[in-house]
Formats: sequence, structure tokens, C-alpha cells
Amino acid sequence: MQINILAIESSCDDTSAAVIQDGEVLSNCVANQEAHRLYGGVVPEVASRAHQANIIPVVDLALKEAGIQKEALHAIAFTKGPGLIGSLMVGVSFAKGMALSLAIPLIEVHHMKAHVMAHFAEAPHPSFPFLCLTVSGGHTQIVKISNHLDMEILGQTIDDAAGEAFDKTGKILGLDYPAGPIIDRLAKQGEAKFTFSEPKIPNLDFSFSGLKTAILYFLKKQIKEQPSFVEDEMPNICASVQDRIVSILMNKVKLAVQQTGIRTVAIAGGVSANSGLRQALTQTGEELGWQTFIPKFEYCTDNAAMIGITAYYKYLEEQFSHQGVAPLARWGM
Repeated sequence: MQINILAIESSCDDTSAAVIQDGEVLSNCVANQEAHRLYGGVVPEVASRAHQANIIPVVDLALKEAGIQKEALHAIAFTKGPGLIGSLMVGVSFAKGMALSLAIPLIEVHHMKAHVMAHFAEAPHPSFPFLCLTVSGGHTQIVKISNHLDMEILGQTIDDAAGEAFDKTGKILGLDYPAGPIIDRLAKQGEAKFTFSEPKIPNLDFSFSGLKTAILYFLKKQIKEQPSFVEDEMPNICASVQDRIVSILMNKVKLAVQQTGIRTVAIAGGVSANSGLRQALTQTGEELGWQTFIPKFEYCTDNAAMIGITAYYKYLEEQFSHQGVAPLARWGM
């Protein structure tokens, strides 16, 4: 029997729906919210209202692209958390209502675990066990994955995430939101000629708050001496900031490989779309003999396919949820 799962992702500002059949992605549709660019960041109330407007059309499109009737579904999967509570409520409520109307099970999915599981959306898949660096606007973690559902955090940020470092640096530089892709593009035009110190954080944990402060003070000092410094040096500033963020991430990954002996390494999450990080992982893997895995761009940012892939393996283990389930803004792995 074929297992058809409709998955819904609504943890932040992207409304996404996907259909997964026997662990294969049949459709993966995403509605973005451009309104947040006006505010320089995601506005929770705006996001939740946009989800309400987008969710029915996106689900309908996902079913049509997959060629699946809703009556042929075997389960509804959804992001339970972590994320913006108002955004999560829209996805969870819709999933509960649809599952109830079709009399099929619900499957709750952890957003960050799903980012890791994006590596199973398309072949080749990493073999177990492997390490995954998950980097996004809200999270930075090194995770050991023993099987599809068994994951252990080995290290994580103690304050800000790598994605926040990119976006808040962009705000200081006067760049549009989200700044990460813009910094990535500008960095290709410059060179890492400015030096920022690496935080001395023990073990496998991260910290980016000090780096953000160092960048701010550096720019203030340079602008005082040369008012046009940012305009004159923008590509070099971006290259320098990106180089330091990537080196912080990769140094911790190298340490994780040394400590665990696991030489299969993957990246996931929104920041895994960064060309500097992708290049650094590939190059380091070649130098040190790692087997590396980098997701396609469509599976880096928030998407429902990764929710559905995770849910498929939970379905096989009959790990179902219930109609009393509620979203969680904070939810540990």
C-alpha cells in the first residue's frame, strides 16, 4: 500500500505544503511573504495573518501538483514547533481540522529535526551515523544523527544564531531584509581583508553576540575616520563578515569530527544555502577525507517537504499525535 502524507510548514513567514508518497516528494509548494521587507524583519502578527490567507491555496496547489485527492491521504503532518506561536497556530489548526474531517492520523514534527531530514528528500542520502550542522536565523547546532528519528545535540549557540549574525550585520550596513543572501552575493565581489576575532567558547557550543558587537564597533570606528567607509568597502566588509562566520562554524564541525570520529558530515537550515559555507564544507571534506552532504537550495529554507519526509518515518513507527496537540514556540529536540 502506498503511504500518502500531506505536510504543512508554518513556523515563521513561509507557508508551505507538500505531498510525500512512500518517502518520495511529489510536490513542495511555498508561499513567501514579501511584506516583512518593509519592516526589516518578520512581524509575527503580519506573518500569522498571511498564513491564514495562504494556507488553503498552497495546500490545494500541493495536492494538484502531486495528482493526489485528499481522500487518498493517510496522514496529515505539521510543524508543532519551535517557531512563531501565531504562525504555528495556523498550521496546527488547519492540520487538525483536515485530519479530523478525513478521519486520518496527525503527525507532529520538530522543525529542526526536519531540517536534518531534508537530506532524505532526494538521493544520495547520508549513511548513519552522521553529523549535521544546522544553521538558521534562530538556531545553530551540531547534531549527531543515529537513525531517522534518533538525534542528539552535541553543541548549540548559547546566545544568537549564525543567521541572526548575518541579518543584524546587514541591518547595521543598511541592507534589505533578509540580509544573508545579499551579504553572500556582495562577498563574492570582495575579499576578507578585515579581521574579526573568533569567540572562545568551550566544547562544541557557539556564540555570535560578541561578533555582532565587534562588527558594530569596528564600523563605528572606521566611519568616524572615513565617513564613506561602508559605501567604499561594502563588498570587502561582507566578505570579511561571512569569512569569520563560516570559519566559526567550520572550526566547531572539525572539533566535532575529532571528538566523535564520525566522518560523514552534512549541513542544513536556511544558512546552509550560503555559498561560502557550502564551499567551505566541500573543501574541508576533500582535504580531511570526509563524506559531505549539502541539500538542494529548495530544501535549505523552510519547506513542507522536510516535514513530510520526517513524518513518513514517524508513520512507519506509528508515532501519531492527537487532536489535543498544541503548538510550541520553544521545543527542545
